[in-house]
This record gives sequence, C-alpha cells and structure tokens, in this order.
Amino acid sequence: MQYVTLSNGIRMPMLGYGVYQVSNEECERCVLDAIDVGYRSVDTAQAYHNEESVGKAIEKCGIPRSELFLTTKVWISNAGYEKAKASINMSLQNLRTDYIDLLLIHQPFGDYYGTWRAMEEAYRAGKLRAIGVSNFYPDRLVDLCRFVNIKPMVNQVETHVFQQQTQAHEWMNKYGVAHESWGPFAEGRKDFFTNPVLCDIGQKYQKSAAQIALRFLIQRGVIVIPKSTHKERMKENFEIFNFTLTEGDMLKIAALDESKSAFFSHYDPATVEFITSVK
Repeated sequence: MQYVTLSNGIRMPMLGYGVYQVSNEECERCVLDAIDVGYRSVDTAQAYHNEESVGKAIEKCGIPRSELFLTTKVWISNAGYEKAKASINMSLQNLRTDYIDLLLIHQPFGDYYGTWRAMEEAYRAGKLRAIGVSNFYPDRLVDLCRFVNIKPMVNQVETHVFQQQTQAHEWMNKYGVAHESWGPFAEGRKDFFTNPVLCDIGQKYQKSAAQIALRFLIQRGVIVIPKSTHKERMKENFEIFNFTLTEGDMLKIAALDESKSAFFSHYDPATVEFITSVK
C-alpha cells in the first residue's frame, strides 16, 4: 500500500474502498470482503444511507480501529453549524467509533461555512483526525481556503482518465490539499473498460483497463476509492502496486483527457437545483 501524508501529518492510504450506491443490505458484507482483501480505507457518506452497515463491518472485522481509515461526509440537509455538529455525532454513532479519520463537506451548497466551523471544532476536540471537502471546484476551494482557520486537507472530486482535473490539481497543490478521486472508472461510461489505449497498455503489464486507470491516477498523486460488490473485482483493484507505468504510458493516457465531466456540472443551475433537493 502507498500512502499520502496530509497537510496535518496524517497518513492516508492512496487506495480505499468506496461504498457509493452499495445498498445497506449488502454493504456490511462488501466492507468485510474489502477488508479481508487488504483494504484499510473505507469511504462512505451520510447521503449513502449505509454508515450503519459500515460501522457493523468495522466492529466485526477483527482489525484494530487504529489500522483503519474511515471517511464520511456531511450532506447538504445537515449544512450549518448546529445541524452539522449534530450530524457529526450521529455519524460517529452510526459508524460505532470514537473518531472519524476524514470528514468531508459533501457538496459546496448551503451554509458550508457553518458546517466547516462545526468540523473545525470537532477536529480540535479529537473527534476528527482530518477534514476536507468534496465536489469543490477551484473557485470554491480557493474561497474556502482563504477564509477559514484550518484549511481543507482533502478535496474529493470526479477524476478519471476522461476528466483528469489537471487545473484543479494544480490549485489543490498550491493550497496543500490532497486530491482524491470519486468515480475513477467513470462508472463505465464512454466504453471505459474496453478503451483501446487502456487495454493496449494493460496487455504489456498483464493488467486490466481498470487496473491501468487506477495506477495512472495514483502515479499522478491522486487518491482513489473504487467500488465493487464482487470480491474478485476488489482483489483486482487492489493489485496495482506491483507495476509502474512508464512516462510514455502516462502521456498516452493523459491524451484521453476531455477536461469535462462525464456526469454533470456544478455550474449548471438545473444540476444545483436537483442536488440541493436531495435529502
């Protein structure tokens, strides 16, 4: 496993297991499978409605809590100081833990400054080991960084070979914010798993397109949290530390960048209207 050292000195695994769209019914089993494979970082969120299942798995897995890295996120409906403060305690309860390794603001909407004040307070109290944001485009990230007491340590944004976030990556580096990817496989869009460039490079290393894509991001310094409900896929996604892409490989994959979302834009009013309506 490779690690990134966050701006406050906390070490975070470069590869984690994401549980977005994993049902509450199968989440516990999936997290236990992932931990059995070797994953030690698990990413959930209040909006995923599976924190409780993650907590049960963590309690049952037999791995010391100190060896695990748990991430969750505050949803928009819990934005603002008082609501966020209460939701942090609820997440701790759901996850059956005394502390959360990384707490993120899930979306840059609502009173996220109030949310951040609650997170800073919980961080100082030892309830959170690191704090950050998710889906903050460079303008929102810079704004937040310049007006808070504790700068975000992580920004989790859509990042994959078709949307490499090169400009956003530069701004994160400038402010000491670690870059984390959600959707590293673009959820299979654009014929991701049969992409000729990824497949051709994969043949050279006897690796799949998915493994090549994850390795590319990690070599760029991007944290990844791929999701699968199948243990064999979890194993495959985990086996990306026994090879290194050449500079030529990296350039070929970099050329796939379309510099636009495969899903939606936070600059689109209709998208913002939809996201802020989700409870």
